[in-house]
Amino acid sequence: MSEQLTLYLHKLSPYSLKIELALIEANAPYKSYQVDFQNKPEWFAGKVNPAGKVPAVTYGGPNVEPDDPSPLSAKIAESNVILEFVADLYPDSGLLPKDLVLRAKVRFFIDATTKHIEGPCYAFFQGKEPYDNILKGIEFIQELLEEGRDFAVGDHYTIADACISPQFEALKIITKTDIGKFPVGMGYKLGEELKGPKFAKFMKYAQRMLDRPSLKQTYDEEFAITFFKTRFTERVQ
Repeated sequence: MSEQLTLYLHKLSPYSLKIELALIEANAPYKSYQVDFQNKPEWFAGKVNPAGKVPAVTYGGPNVEPDDPSPLSAKIAESNVILEFVADLYPDSGLLPKDLVLRAKVRFFIDATTKHIEGPCYAFFQGKEPYDNILKGIEFIQELLEEGRDFAVGDHYTIADACISPQFEALKIITKTDIGKFPVGMGYKLGEELKGPKFAKFMKYAQRMLDRPSLKQTYDEEFAITFFKTRFTERVQ
C-alpha cells in the first residue's frame, strides 16, 4: 500500500492545477483539500506550509483527515518542486523520462515556462505589462517544440506538459472573454494575434493539452469566468 498523499490547493490556482494534472496523469491515489484564502484555516501555515501558500502536499505518516495533518508526514511546497516529487514517486508514469537528456529537456522546458509564460501572463492579466512579453515567451517556447511531436518533450506526457497547461487555460479565458485588469479589448486583440500562422505550432500544441481528459476533469472554466467577472469590474478603457 502506498503512503498517503494529500494535496492542499485552491480551485483557481494555476500552480495547484499543475499538481492535480500530474497526479491524475500518474493515476496516483491522493486526497485534496481546498484552502479558502478568504478564510484561511489557522492550522494551515503552522502544520502544512509556513509560507501559507498553495499548492502544498503532505506525504507519509498516518492516514488522517486533511484538516488535521500529522506532524509525522513530510511537508513539501512550491509547485515545480512538487511536480518533480510526484514524477519521482511514480517513475513508471513517464512524467519524468528515464533518459538523462530528455530529463534535462523537461527541466529546461519547465524553467522556460516559468520565466517566459507564467510571469508575462500574470503581469498582463494584472494590467502591469502589455501582452508583447507573452508573445515573446510563446515564440521562445515554440522553438522548443519539435515538429511532429504531440508533447513538450519526447513521445509521452511529462511534467513539462503539466507545468504549462494551466497557462493555456488562462490564455483561453483572457482571449475569449477579455477579462483582466488590462485595458478593455486587449485580451481580444491578443487572441487575434495568436490566430496567425506565426504561432500555429504553439497553438496546436496548446489545443492538444486543452483536450486532454485530465485537464477537462480538473478545470472548471465557467466557474473561473464567473469568479473573475466579479473581480474585475473596473477597467481601463
